[in-house]
Amino acid sequence: MTDKTRCKWCLGIDIYEKYHDEEWGVPVYDDQKIFEFLILETFQAGLSWITILRKRENFRLAFDDFNYKKIAQYSEDKIQELLQNAEIIRNQLKIRAAVSNANAFMKVQQEFGRFSEYIWQFTNGKPIINNRKTLKEVPATTPLSDMISKDLKKRGFKFVGSTIVYAHMQATGMVNDHVEECFRRSLQ
Repeated sequence: MTDKTRCKWCLGIDIYEKYHDEEWGVPVYDDQKIFEFLILETFQAGLSWITILRKRENFRLAFDDFNYKKIAQYSEDKIQELLQNAEIIRNQLKIRAAVSNANAFMKVQQEFGRFSEYIWQFTNGKPIINNRKTLKEVPATTPLSDMISKDLKKRGFKFVGSTIVYAHMQATGMVNDHVEECFRRSLQ
């Protein structure tokens, strides 16, 4: 039993509660960590986040600790190796998207200095604090996630629809969607 009040979506599963308590909604400005979440969100498309969390360390091993410089250079042999790796999501389109997204990520870095500078410009460099009373009030997309999705696609990113982008914004703390009663809401 815990005395902490959490967002209801994470209750009852240890790995979910740990992710909620330590990561979800915490602002991330480090390019390497932002890219990690981008890769994980890419693979989450059409799946549940718990599936991705349970395989996160397998992804870390398979994708060279989410090193975008290495991933951008993956050969066809490496892609085929990943397609045979039963410890990750073996979706060819998503694996190839990880490689092309790594290249697009570095192009954004060349233009803005850091990917963080690019992505956080959409929120003026600070989190958007939402006032959600219940999980039902949390949207799957927003006009801002629509805009970021469109811009990312224009820059060559794949698997970055508005729903994925909004989930990424939540994960990296660009938006704080902890419900009002959650103990993490005020710790941001």
